[in-house]
Amino acid sequence: MHQRLQIGAEYNPVAEEVGPLVTFFLLTEGDRQPALFLGTSSDRIGSPAGKQSYYLTASKLMEFAPVSVYTSLNYSEWDEAFNVPFGANAELGYGTSARLMYDGQRTHLMGSYFWNQYSLSLIYVWLEQAGVSLSIGF
Repeated sequence: MHQRLQIGAEYNPVAEEVGPLVTFFLLTEGDRQPALFLGTSSDRIGSPAGKQSYYLTASKLMEFAPVSVYTSLNYSEWDEAFNVPFGANAELGYGTSARLMYDGQRTHLMGSYFWNQYSLSLIYVWLEQAGVSLSIGF
């Protein structure tokens, strides 16, 4: 649609729902400036069907390592409150990455493999249960 706007849909078979996925990039990352974007997606893992989150996120690639960090101010429809998710992503090479994330309530680990417009992620949800995610970009 536009270089600063991404629009998509996400399907959650557990909640049996399809929902909007929108990201608008306000600032692109620079040497001393983090990327800044607004967006909406389904609320965090485990939320009931029909619950969205709305977020303002800042992210920055660290100068000393192939690691990026992020934090968000997030409004959760499920909680009807704001929370502050954060995390870090390490690029491991050969199209792989590892991410540690806190969604404002619980912690998750994720390993991803990227190729062409696809990504496959294995998720350790709440540090208790395994899950999988497949993404396709157009």
